[in-house]
Amino acid sequence: MSVFIGGPKAACYFGKNLFGDLEHNRISVTFVDKDGNEKEIKVPIGMSMLEAAHENDIDLEGACEGSLACSTCHVIVMDVDHYNKLEDPTDEENDMLDLAFGLTETSRLGCQVIAKPELDGIRLALPAATRNFAVDGYVPKPH
Repeated sequence: MSVFIGGPKAACYFGKNLFGDLEHNRISVTFVDKDGNEKEIKVPIGMSMLEAAHENDIDLEGACEGSLACSTCHVIVMDVDHYNKLEDPTDEENDMLDLAFGLTETSRLGCQVIAKPELDGIRLALPAATRNFAVDGYVPKPH
């Protein structure tokens, strides 16, 4: 039985405490930066890739802090098999992706890619640049 209280992020943390074994509640995710450098991290089930990147000092901007109001957390899913395991993007996500720099057929917003067991081993490329329309160049700090 799954318990989701307070949304995916809360469910993720609630699940860690309730079910104990942390490794069974995490998936392996590899981020590849614009220079080809790779960083593999373990991401709790239910956490967005944007949150995971921020918690692991990966340079994924997220100017709107995951509110689906920008395209600065644009990631490229490197494997079509993993891409096909994702939920279809919503119209709102597609609208934001239209603004993304370097859009590809397997582009998604990191705030909308949520860790689930089927995504174990997913590889996400970070585009060479982002389009941040904030006037002052505001880049939020992770909480």
